[in-house]
Order: sequence, then C-alpha cells, then structure tokens
Amino acid sequence: MSLYTPKFQKTHQAARIFVISDSVGETANRLIQAALAQYPNLSSPEIKNFPFIDNETDLKSILKDALAQDAIVVSTLVSPELNRIIKATAQHEQLRHIDFLSQMIHLIQDQTGIEPILKSGALHALDEDYFDRVAAIEFAVKYDDGKNPQGFLKSDIVLLGISRTSKTPLSMYLANKSYKVSNLPLIPEVTLPPSIYKVPAEKIVGLTASPNYIMKIRAERVKLMGVTTTTSYNDLERIKKELSYAEELYAQLGAMVVSVENKSIEEVAQIIEQNRQN
Repeated sequence: MSLYTPKFQKTHQAARIFVISDSVGETANRLIQAALAQYPNLSSPEIKNFPFIDNETDLKSILKDALAQDAIVVSTLVSPELNRIIKATAQHEQLRHIDFLSQMIHLIQDQTGIEPILKSGALHALDEDYFDRVAAIEFAVKYDDGKNPQGFLKSDIVLLGISRTSKTPLSMYLANKSYKVSNLPLIPEVTLPPSIYKVPAEKIVGLTASPNYIMKIRAERVKLMGVTTTTSYNDLERIKKELSYAEELYAQLGAMVVSVENKSIEEVAQIIEQNRQN
C-alpha cells in the first residue's frame, strides 16, 4: 500500500480527512469508518469527499487545500498518473496520504500476470442502478450552478435558465433518475464558458417562463431577504431583458425549450425525459 506518514507533532484532536476518488468514493469511506471505529473518543471527525476527480488541475487544487488544512488524504484512484502526483506531493510536502487501491491492484497483477482494466467504479457494477443514481447525485452537486464548466461535456442533460427557473431542484430530481445533470444560470452580462457551445444540442434544455411569473417568484425571494422595494433582481423590464437573452441563446444552441410556469418539478422532468426518448 502506498502510504506516507510524516512525523508531525500532534496539534489537535479532531481528525480531518480528504477522500479523493475517480468515482463516488464509497470504497474509501467504508474503510475510513472502520478505522474511525477504533477511536470512540475522537471528537467530530471531519470528512470531505471529492468524487469524480479525473484531471491533474482538480487534483492539485485539492492537495493544496489538504496541505493548508493539515488533512489526511485518502485516495482510491485507478489512474497511475494521478497516483504519481499524490505520491510525489506526499513525499516532498509531508502530506499524510494513504492509497487504498493501487498496491492491491499491483499485487494481483504481479501474481496473475493479468493487466487491470483500470476502470473507475468497477466494484459498483454489481449494483449498477443504485450506484448510478448515487454517482448522478454527486455529479449534480459538483456541477450545480455552473461551478465547474468541465461538467457540461460530461453531462447527459445540461439545463440553462435565468434565475428562479428551477434549475437546481430539477437537476437533483433528474439525478435521482440516474441522469448526470449540470446547470448554468444565464446572466446577459456574464460571458458563457466556451464549453457550452460544444455540447450536443439534444443534451441542452432551456428553461423559461413568462416575465410576470418570474417577477412574482423573485419578489417573494426578495421579501424573504427583508427587502420590500423593487430591485433590479425583481424588476419586470430587467426580467424581460434576461428572458430575451435566454431565448436567443436557446435558438443559437438548438436547445429544447421547456416552460416551468405553473408546473411541478416532476412534470418538467417528464417532458424532458419524453423528449429524450423520441
């Protein structure tokens, strides 16, 4: 097992653990819980999960945070290159790290002479439906609200829409049906990520509603924040401008356009699914 444990002086009691996986990360979490069970008096262990890590940029950013927070890094990655990056960081930067997967893979290969398939999440093939759903939910959280443009090209469905068109709840509902969904809020003044133009048109769904409908929802939102006057957020003319921008973009991208007005999340999801089947 690739394990590097520098000799640190103990500075705090709470355990801080980063779990890095190219799939859901359940394998690592089970082993961590087994280890933590040996410390019944340990106060508030903090576990941060980083699923679907498949590139050097994301990995190095996580390792930088782990070093800054003095965290233990637990990894289950099948990529030899990503494993080399973690191992080098552990050795050169005194990062606490344990690799739960690589050495066992190498030992089996040495004994049998069979090359591993190096496929992420291969264990979960035994219960594909359940784990597909878990993976889709993790995916939806990671790529919600345009946080990471890399998700668009990996998605089954990409939802676009101005604020208050139900992008996030719809993403989560579809994720529970095992669709990998990302979403992007549309703001006329904000430049779109280039990757959105590379997504196949049949995967893009543009969400819309009437200006008055959006205005009423936003007004309620503003009221909850303690603001009683009209702001640019719930101004009708501003909303019309946003909707016009969105409609032009949908036409440009060849997106399927779905109105969310007076529809439940379930109804909108059904429309999207029916369109995918046609």
